[in-house]
Amino acid sequence: MPEPSSAPDPRGAAPRHRRPAPLLFEPPEGAQEPEHFFGLESLEDPRELLDRSTELALAFRAAADRAVEFQAMAAAQLADPRRFDRLSDEAVGDRADWTPDYARKMIEFGRELLAGPPSE
Repeated sequence: MPEPSSAPDPRGAAPRHRRPAPLLFEPPEGAQEPEHFFGLESLEDPRELLDRSTELALAFRAAADRAVEFQAMAAAQLADPRRFDRLSDEAVGDRADWTPDYARKMIEFGRELLAGPPSE
């Protein structure tokens, strides 16, 4: 199961993990080449290529982790037994193209995220 990212909790709690790496450059507008990817193909210095591609990989990984958290929270909300239109675990899995077992795990993960950090 993915780890929670460092994005701030919408309820105001402090972040639990490190923040994602900022994207320090923007891709050029209107790239027509199908192989164009954030200008990486035009870099000739392997050091610069490694630095920029690593930066991109970290930014995309952080974005993917955060998206998974939102998937889990939405799954938990859709499966909430207090909802009159509650979906079964299997129905949530069908909507997200997950197996029923993975849907149950994501629903539980979402419930943990929605509950927030444990009180001390």
